[in-house]
Amino acid sequence: MNQTQDRAQGALVGALIGEALGVGPHWFYDLNELHHHYGTWIDDYTDPLKDRYHDGVKAGELSQQGWIILETARFLSHHHGYDEEAYFRMMDELILPELDGTPMGGKGGYTSQVMRHLYQKRIIEKQPWSQASSHSDTTESLERNIPLGIFFSNDFKALTTTIASNTKLTQHDDVVGSLSVAFNCVLAMLIQGHPLDEKLSMKLMEKVHAHDIPFHAVTSDNLQAPKKGEQASSQSGLFASPDALLSPSYMALASQDPDIRIEPAWKVSLVYGMPCAIYHMLPAAYYLAARFSNDFESGVLHALNGGGQNQVRAMLTGALIGAQVGLSHIPSRFIEKLKDKEDILKVAHALTQHL
Repeated sequence: MNQTQDRAQGALVGALIGEALGVGPHWFYDLNELHHHYGTWIDDYTDPLKDRYHDGVKAGELSQQGWIILETARFLSHHHGYDEEAYFRMMDELILPELDGTPMGGKGGYTSQVMRHLYQKRIIEKQPWSQASSHSDTTESLERNIPLGIFFSNDFKALTTTIASNTKLTQHDDVVGSLSVAFNCVLAMLIQGHPLDEKLSMKLMEKVHAHDIPFHAVTSDNLQAPKKGEQASSQSGLFASPDALLSPSYMALASQDPDIRIEPAWKVSLVYGMPCAIYHMLPAAYYLAARFSNDFESGVLHALNGGGQNQVRAMLTGALIGAQVGLSHIPSRFIEKLKDKEDILKVAHALTQHL
């Protein structure tokens, strides 16, 4: 396994570790209640409480979204890429039959609003896939697309167009699409070996100007004004602006600025917000992944202990730090306690062999 493959596998396994860590203490918005049930510092997989989210899932198991991520990764390795019609069939034949359309039913103990809407449209109303997406502002599509970000991490044109298309299968908000694509562009850069620092966003902007990432951009290099008399680019782009690509470096700067301190780091959830919307999740994940770029355990556990939508926060942080440290530097205790670890590692290996 070369270093790129190590980082790519670290991204997938890191995301799934974060997802599984969040199964027990998911969605406690009252931190006193969280501490009452799980103590003031959660450092391992835990069981969910009875009658709460993911009831019935055991410590170390993936919940529904983790399962969908894993099956998407398996799909990509089996098909040696992304075929949308085949992906439709996979969702219709493998994923949706395991749901029942209710919040607390279906595989994994909880079904998100996005997946409930999809179930309603495809199973109940028999609508075509072109009519199945919702207007949700949460992160389900971004999470599902982590394997695509990994698989296409050496081809930004394919990454951008494929993830934009796949996102619209279930969420049609352009801001969600833009942020989802941007996250996976960042993930791809980390897999290639670039640091999550103040320079990363400008590297991504260079790819925009080179037409490798089809975002609309008006500014010239280094965000300077266009030259007088210069015609606007004919590249309109998939999204209105590339601002989603600029955010990560600001979070990285904040994490290293001695005048900006979030202590303890888990309180990043209070700074950027505990709710589920994508614009709360991404800044916190970028901040933690930059601050703990070489420390998978600290970064993921601070993401977990922040409460609220801590499962997604830990998942996204786990993917970003896993892509920086590589599978070989994720503490073995997190891997060993994952249920079906052999299958997860096998899928991670198959997904990354072309890199």
